[in-house]
Amino acid sequence: MLELEAVTIGYGRTMVVHDVDLVVPTGGAVAVMGHNGAGKTTLLRAAVGLLPVRSGTIRLNGEDVTKLAPSQRVKRGLGYVPQGQQCFPQMTTMENLQLVAGGRGGERRIADVLDTFPALTSLVDRRAGLLSGGQRQQLAIARTLLTEPSLLILDEPTEGIQPNVVAEIEGVITSLTRRADLSVLLVEQHVGFALRATDSYYVLESGRVTSTGAGGPEATDAVRAAMAV
Repeated sequence: MLELEAVTIGYGRTMVVHDVDLVVPTGGAVAVMGHNGAGKTTLLRAAVGLLPVRSGTIRLNGEDVTKLAPSQRVKRGLGYVPQGQQCFPQMTTMENLQLVAGGRGGERRIADVLDTFPALTSLVDRRAGLLSGGQRQQLAIARTLLTEPSLLILDEPTEGIQPNVVAEIEGVITSLTRRADLSVLLVEQHVGFALRATDSYYVLESGRVTSTGAGGPEATDAVRAAMAV
């Protein structure tokens, strides 16, 4: 599905990600963890095409997409939910969804994402700017799912979410990572949640992969130890 091979990324003369290899298999869910400044978001932005790579190769479904624009990667099945619960605050929840869904088949796709995010159903007429952080995050993910991606990339989906809502966000994302028709690449600070939701993990430290292995709660100690170094 997604392959990063010997990828190096920088800003100006400063290299941030160094020689990273990473694989998200078809139907698989992979977590990338590490402290702030480790290079996680930079890595995702390069995978999406928002940052050029200095060296290395990015493949999507076996095709070299290293030099393709983000829009071309989206057409090939990539969906990206960046940090910040992004939406159009002056539009209602439904208007935000309709803007992405477009015309033909749009109503069906909206109905499908509202089934995935039932908490949004009663909020369709509320302006997005008046939603809680957790509700806006669900809307941001729902908007991306309307593009029917085969690979969903999520950057810190629980960041800035009230603790009592994190469990709800976690439940939705965990259900998404179990869908056979969807691969997921997740960057997340909450180690326990990330490992519960994914099949494998990578730990980044100063832009380098320092640990990788199978996901699951049993990997928690190994990940925490890798991040403590």
